Amino acid sequence: MVLACGQVNSLVAQVPGLIIAHSASASGQYIGSPSICILDNGHYLASHDFFGPQSTEHSSAVSVIYLSINKGKSWQKISQIQGQFWSKLFQFRGKLYLMGTNKHHGNTIIRNSPDGGYTWTEPVDANHGLLLAGEYHCAPMPFLEYNGRLWRAMEDAMGPIKKWGKRYGTFMMSMPLDADPMLASSWRKTNVLPYDSTYMENHFGAWIEGNAMVDRQGQMWNILRVDNKSTMDEYAAMVKISADGQVASFDTQTGFIRFPGGAKKFSIRFDSVSNKYWTISNVIPEEVKAVNSGKNPSSFRNTLALCCSDDLKNWEVKKIIFQHPDQVKHGFQYVDWQFQGKHIVMACRTAYDDNMGGAHNNHDANYLTFHRIKRFRKL
Repeated sequence: MVLACGQVNSLVAQVPGLIIAHSASASGQYIGSPSICILDNGHYLASHDFFGPQSTEHSSAVSVIYLSINKGKSWQKISQIQGQFWSKLFQFRGKLYLMGTNKHHGNTIIRNSPDGGYTWTEPVDANHGLLLAGEYHCAPMPFLEYNGRLWRAMEDAMGPIKKWGKRYGTFMMSMPLDADPMLASSWRKTNVLPYDSTYMENHFGAWIEGNAMVDRQGQMWNILRVDNKSTMDEYAAMVKISADGQVASFDTQTGFIRFPGGAKKFSIRFDSVSNKYWTISNVIPEEVKAVNSGKNPSSFRNTLALCCSDDLKNWEVKKIIFQHPDQVKHGFQYVDWQFQGKHIVMACRTAYDDNMGGAHNNHDANYLTFHRIKRFRKL
């Protein structure tokens, strides 16, 4: 049974933040892919999809849209979409879009809503939102406007080894700012850089969930989550993207950087006020690393931190936002967030206690929660 905001506040008082939605672990449908968008009228939209053994993620995934008209204090479900997965809500040129895939390793698709999220177009062909046919992977990652183009990182899931990580190649999509996002012909993609088992001294497991980001010198990068189970130190990969959006290249000597929380999904945004790059990620405290040597760093999701950087390569943990002592069944993860004035607003895939046995594990979340980080620049 899936409950919306007003029905779930009685489940458990101590869940951090405000509960947007809840799905009991016994349902076999877990909450994934949180996304948040601030509309031009000040209203908030949030979305998530369902994954797990009782979901339809592998045939035609389901995503749900929620609306808040009071800056996150309360939420209502306004639509449910069949055939939408791993998706990001965003506004572009005054219009509302939702971009992701139609299922687990499905087509790359985009939808438009003419009424603020209540109804959505169907991606029936290349003129109406079917952008790439095949097997693709992504997460609710940021869109970036730069150099006359709209940029968005994606992964090809059609590698020859059909296993998680090994099947994924990374690429960047982009289109001119005056083009129509609903047309496949508007979009350009770079070459695909495939998985290479020899990276990181043969410890490379995957690169996924990339961020389109520009450095101080104006260079476009795709900054990706990296899987490396051989060390508790975490990394990100920096893939260089040409100015015209056609060529992706990777330097194996300099391309991997130390990144707090880099083994899990993270989103990077630049703040012109502080003149810094910011991310919210699942860091592993040093004292936890010391007693968990040899474990998979991607399995630690019980500490969420706000981090910043001056140059995209050197990152500092500024503030622990949430932390729970149990890392097996508690997680604050896959955060999507936006700047709003002095604050950050965010939607989080949260695995936490309820009166129905709690989360299945720290990955298979039972809540979608909303949070505000007040005056984040002063933390």
